[in-house]
Amino acid sequence: MDPSRDNPLIRFTAFWWGIGVISLFFVVLLLTRMVVGGGEGSDPLEEAAAKNRQKVREAVDTAQAAAFETKVVTEGETVQLHPEHVFDYVGKQLVDGAPTKVEDPAQVVPNSPTAIEIANAPAAGDPAAVDALTPPADTEIDPAVIEKGKQAFMVCMACHGMDGKGVPNVGPPLAGSEWVTGPVSNLIRIQMRGLEGPIEVAGQKLTFLAPMAPMGAASSDEDVAAVLTYIRNSFGNTAPPVLVEQVKMLRSEVGKPMLKQEDLIAPEK
Repeated sequence: MDPSRDNPLIRFTAFWWGIGVISLFFVVLLLTRMVVGGGEGSDPLEEAAAKNRQKVREAVDTAQAAAFETKVVTEGETVQLHPEHVFDYVGKQLVDGAPTKVEDPAQVVPNSPTAIEIANAPAAGDPAAVDALTPPADTEIDPAVIEKGKQAFMVCMACHGMDGKGVPNVGPPLAGSEWVTGPVSNLIRIQMRGLEGPIEVAGQKLTFLAPMAPMGAASSDEDVAAVLTYIRNSFGNTAPPVLVEQVKMLRSEVGKPMLKQEDLIAPEK
């Protein structure tokens, strides 16, 4: 090293010049990022993705609002439920609801002698007689029945979808289903006894992870008639209403083994 340059002052000056140049480089880099990137901490790709997420969220909110548009009658006043409050309302209805009155209050234990006797007993209701009571196709349907059925369907949508198009491996579609618009006795018996897959709907054979539970067993005749009338006249379906009298005629189906497709009356195609 040149002795003339081995000077502490020169080395000190050179050191701070280096620090200054490096600092200036990072300042220029930061200012460039702020100008090009649109501000400190901004990321053009992230901003584009955020805008897209916002559009998707708005579309989902709009679809849910339309699907969950629900009016309920509370203390004589009709109230429009916000989508966020629908499940709270349904839960409260289930908790506060009184159990359906039954003729025989005795508990039926699965596989007990009583359960076996009920399962093997002949049905008191005649499906053909029930179907014969189905009103004409042009029968006017009470809007109150549709509204009642719509509220009851909130429990069903977990398996059949809010749009009635079904949930893969969980529940079959109701929209465009020949079983929904077909013989009324099929629907009532399924409500009372449940249904095991597979089942063919609109030419497609469907199987499910678990069978449908007998939802009608713990529901009143009025509720069963309302929800069945609703699904027969929703999701693009059109069919006569289900009468409370028809449900009463097949109430004795409760407790019998789950149905399979071959146990049902084949709908007309």
